[in-house]
Amino acid sequence: MRAPTGSVVGLCSASATMSAMGMAFLGYWGIHEPTPWKAGDVLVVCLAFLSFVALGSTIWLITTPVPDEGSERIVPARRAFAVGMVLMWLAIVIAVVP
Repeated sequence: MRAPTGSVVGLCSASATMSAMGMAFLGYWGIHEPTPWKAGDVLVVCLAFLSFVALGSTIWLITTPVPDEGSERIVPARRAFAVGMVLMWLAIVIAVVP
């Protein structure tokens, strides 16, 4: 089995970094405050959690062993990473813009 190089390492580290930024955002934004949640708060949390699912699946997709040497998993992993990034930034924008 080959050692991961190039896009594999890049996608894994970028996905982990975006996940860490999302967790920091949720902690700073106030997910733990005792005030009642509004519909917008629930939407922000749902979008953030969906982005965590997409970013986590990026790592799973890119590091899953493939049976053939020619079959690459980079394209689906890049798409999952893009979806995760868009969902996270959408959650941040919805939380910041009143």
